[in-house]
Amino acid sequence: MMVDTVFPHVVLNPNCSIALVSQLADAIMTQIQNGALPSHKRLPSIRRMASHCKISPITVVNAYARLVSAGLLDVRDRGGYYVKPLPLLATPRPPIDSLWLLQHAYEEHAPIIKAGCGWLAQPYLFTNAVKQGLKALEQSPSLANMLDYGSPYGLIALRSVIRFLLAKRDIPCTEDGIILTHGASQALELVLRAFTQPDDTVLVDDPGYCNLYPLLQSLGLKAVGVVRNESGPCPELFERALKKHPAKLFVTTSVLHNPTGSCVTAHNVATIQAIAAKYGIAIVEDNIFLDLTPESQPCHARHGKLQNIIHISSFSKTIAPGLRVGYLACSPDVGKRILRYKMAAGLTCAGLNEAMVFNIIKNGQYGYHLTDLRERLFQAQKTVCHSFLAIGMKLYIRPMGGLFAWARFHKEVNTHSVSERAAAEDIMLAPGNLFRPERSESQWFRFNVTHANQSRLYTFLERENKGR
Repeated sequence: MMVDTVFPHVVLNPNCSIALVSQLADAIMTQIQNGALPSHKRLPSIRRMASHCKISPITVVNAYARLVSAGLLDVRDRGGYYVKPLPLLATPRPPIDSLWLLQHAYEEHAPIIKAGCGWLAQPYLFTNAVKQGLKALEQSPSLANMLDYGSPYGLIALRSVIRFLLAKRDIPCTEDGIILTHGASQALELVLRAFTQPDDTVLVDDPGYCNLYPLLQSLGLKAVGVVRNESGPCPELFERALKKHPAKLFVTTSVLHNPTGSCVTAHNVATIQAIAAKYGIAIVEDNIFLDLTPESQPCHARHGKLQNIIHISSFSKTIAPGLRVGYLACSPDVGKRILRYKMAAGLTCAGLNEAMVFNIIKNGQYGYHLTDLRERLFQAQKTVCHSFLAIGMKLYIRPMGGLFAWARFHKEVNTHSVSERAAAEDIMLAPGNLFRPERSESQWFRFNVTHANQSRLYTFLERENKGR
């Protein structure tokens, strides 16, 4: 019986510190474990695989040998390599992927230490203001109006406050250029629906926001990564990507980047915008942590004054994630285009939540809360990063604030296996491949400093770093 040969999707980086044999073996292992390479399928011959990946045959031999030893490949038919069926487990664990990060953290038996999650820990939430806001809404004479359908743009009072907050950052806009959304995630989806069609290409940060990639896939869009360094997206690679992949949008994060914690420089912003203007591509700036930075912080909306730039932000990361109040700011004409998709998808947002956020900002509590939150996050960064270095972890940078630290072990590890072992000990990690557009190999992990300062987490990481 003839068996079809299946080529695994492999992207190797010869400039990476990880050996090519490890990159190849890990890529094939991941695709076997997630079902992308079905059981009993035949892999390419050693020479065909070497030619396909532009590497030496001995590298393929060694990679295949590792997978045979791991029980993932079987050798038969004069040296043919076949995918072995994975053993059935009585209680299979969910795959470590972006959906796992969202869903597993909320399950009844969620990990006790959510070191890889993307939201503030409870002690950092603005709980008292929310409680006061609920009481104020209960006594408000306009409560009945809040329960009715409001403007599709969102509560006008909150949009006016947002316009004022953005003006303090030298980002000019009008109320009809601001649309309130059900969190920043809905804002991203609305922009993508308004500006793209299936099979279009969207440029994204690499690494970048992990939940953006399944959204792009669900809309039939192709994600092409632009490698990011400490100062922002690499301009040379950005222009190279545009020459090779004509794209409609570039979705990027400028401040307190998820997952690395870095902030762009003013020079990087100016250079990226000049290239974007040259190729006629719009920039979607997903800046949900903007309020956690100084008002002078460089970003695309500040530099470009919302010309061919759509700015997205949220109060879910600074007040409470359950409020689900986000917004986008753009030119009024672009706003009208996006508004049609919001109305088609869900008419308006939750007026009660918008009114609560407005009251928190209006009465002056928000400014004091931000000052306190920035300082607490700065101290949390210092504590967690110092502890990571003490147990032998490497840091990408030392962030000056925000939620995230990007760290790795000194030695090369199988990040998926480490994450599985952590999950078995009720620790949720976020391996770096989840933050790459093609789930490419990465030795990094994202840590949330508001959840990570736990002795049991440090003990686990130190044990993994030294070798089991």
